[in-house]
Amino acid sequence: MNGAHWHLVVNHLPIIFPIVGVIVMITGLVSKSEAVKRTAFMIFILSALAAIAAMSTGEGAEEIVEKISGVTENYIENHEETAETFALLSYILGGISLLGLWASFKQKSFSSIISIAALVFAFVVLFFAKQTGTTGGEIRHTEIRSGNNSPALEKNNAEKDEDD
Repeated sequence: MNGAHWHLVVNHLPIIFPIVGVIVMITGLVSKSEAVKRTAFMIFILSALAAIAAMSTGEGAEEIVEKISGVTENYIENHEETAETFALLSYILGGISLLGLWASFKQKSFSSIISIAALVFAFVVLFFAKQTGTTGGEIRHTEIRSGNNSPALEKNNAEKDEDD
């Protein structure tokens, strides 16, 4: 397995884990279950660890992908910049979750506030997760690039116009 393959193996995890964590945290808040909220905190911590793995495999992927025809440095740099922001926010969410996990186990009065803060911050993380996933996909998937005028899309649009 090369660097690009490793990156593809791990790069979806930091995006998927916060989605699952949000669902679990909402469930924990609605059911008022500390065990479920702790599970959400653990998922957010796993997400931060997965972000470390994705970031550490990114350079190896870049070295391979930049040699492929049709891949421009602009798409790689854009993805790298959004990934750095996303990773930093993921690490912060992991830290908030560590604090929340500790507060939950110690039955601190501010535990519920940290749960809500983690949930709100997780939505911010998910926004940047979407940006990072999109910019990563644009490197090799021309069909998702903005301003894409592929012949297939133009043909479909022309057929729709004729039907109207």
